[in-house]
Amino acid sequence: MQSESGLAPNQYYGNRWIIYSALGEPVIRAEDWHLKTSGLVEKPLDLSFDDMQKLPQTSFTGVFQCVTRWSIKGVVWDGVAFKEVANRTGVKPEAKWVMFRCADGYTAPVPIEDAMSEDSIIAFKMNGKPIPQQQGYPSRPFISHLYGWKSAKWLDEISFIPDYEDGYWEMYGYNERADIWKEERFKGQLGRQQRHKSTGFAQI
Repeated sequence: MQSESGLAPNQYYGNRWIIYSALGEPVIRAEDWHLKTSGLVEKPLDLSFDDMQKLPQTSFTGVFQCVTRWSIKGVVWDGVAFKEVANRTGVKPEAKWVMFRCADGYTAPVPIEDAMSEDSIIAFKMNGKPIPQQQGYPSRPFISHLYGWKSAKWLDEISFIPDYEDGYWEMYGYNERADIWKEERFKGQLGRQQRHKSTGFAQI
């Protein structure tokens, strides 16, 4: 799975990552980490780090695009395609949304069709090395056509749910879907007000 997405509207390329941690930075050992699936699934999974490494691996190269307008070009992500885990857990047709849940309590909702897209990966490596601690070690999802706050750090559970629910940043007015090409940064009028007033930006 290889791609090199272009720069989305009103984004610019930066030369370094800007790190945000909305709820702190948990320290997680790979040997203690598990990824669970829950909600509208036929078979709830509880996969260890080693279990995930034994699944078919894939790689995706794309532009990481933060809602605060900076982007990092050509980031290489290695891990397991989201579809691989979804197919193994058996997603029920009533599931319309995915909620990424993380060890620090952070949550991020994503429409099921975006989570199941070809550019959706559950990553364990970034640019050929284990994901750094401050970037969400040992695992985070990446969906190249969504803004970076949906790429939830320290991922440990994927819930399949019937209806939209706010995640951490959505409670503060950030957009439900976050499509980079449509500039879905904020919700409606509240979002437009926050475009000028907000000083807290989304976690990446």
